[in-house]
Amino acid sequence: MPELPFTLDQLRILKAIAEEGSFKKAADVLYVTQPAVSLQVQNLEKQLEITIFDRGGRKALLTEAGQLLLDYCQRILNQCDEACKAVEDLNSLKGGSLIIGASQTTGTYLMPRMIGLFRQKYPEVSVQLQVHSTRRTGWSVANGQIDLAIIGGQLPADLENLLNVIPYSNDELALVIPPKHKLSREKELTKEDLYKLNFVTLDSQSTTRKVVDKLLKDSGLDMQRLKIEMELNSLEAIKNAVQSGLGAAFLPVVSIERELSSGTLHKPNMSDLSVKREIKLITNPSRYISKASEAFKSDILPKFASKESPLRLSEEFKTGKVPY
Repeated sequence: MPELPFTLDQLRILKAIAEEGSFKKAADVLYVTQPAVSLQVQNLEKQLEITIFDRGGRKALLTEAGQLLLDYCQRILNQCDEACKAVEDLNSLKGGSLIIGASQTTGTYLMPRMIGLFRQKYPEVSVQLQVHSTRRTGWSVANGQIDLAIIGGQLPADLENLLNVIPYSNDELALVIPPKHKLSREKELTKEDLYKLNFVTLDSQSTTRKVVDKLLKDSGLDMQRLKIEMELNSLEAIKNAVQSGLGAAFLPVVSIERELSSGTLHKPNMSDLSVKREIKLITNPSRYISKASEAFKSDILPKFASKESPLRLSEEFKTGKVPY
């Protein structure tokens, strides 16, 4: 078998330069000197007989050949990471790592508690949480940068074809009003009551706002009749606005448990409106499933959605028919 014209260290250097945009920043990230980085790139170019970087500008830009090499480089390094994970797993979870992804709402209100339970049971496993948009989280799972993720939004069709998308649970999208609002004394509200309220919502360009609006519309609510009093940029800001008496809002129950328990928000009963959103587990079927990932799915996910939680398990999780 012929000797390879590159080393893993050279591939790591190539990846670091591409990500950081300069030889100096790559050297800092890798804790080596800039001359050492330059020498390795020169050797790699000589061995492959190509030019990898265009050195004409301030930023190190990849040539066409360099971009092609980088694509293979990322796959090779990912495979190396998987090999290391597989070996670490032989140590019965006495070490290793788990990278979990989440969309904004689940990452803020749900995942920290799940990770806390996991760390209690497996304290020697390093856990990292990455919170991004549903789309970005999905691509991170597809690219192997995240082991698994819990999302509340809708994935693009091209991503759904690459991933295992498993319904995990349902969370209610609940109407909340100030505790002292006159309607808080009513035993039950109807849709017609909602059209009399002023609402506080997320910004109209927010992806989460669009998901919420679609859920409400699909539930039979006439969105044109809702009076939007104020648009804010976070769920926490909306909660504070409702508590201050500035309007009503629709919020995921998982995000308002504390406020409902303390009585700073009131959740009226609705006679003719029930809005549920589906929370999903996503994994990559073509990648190695670590023991840490298996433990999180089997030990934490089913137990978390219990009688103490507003979440309700999907039938797949109740019956154990989950394609891990």
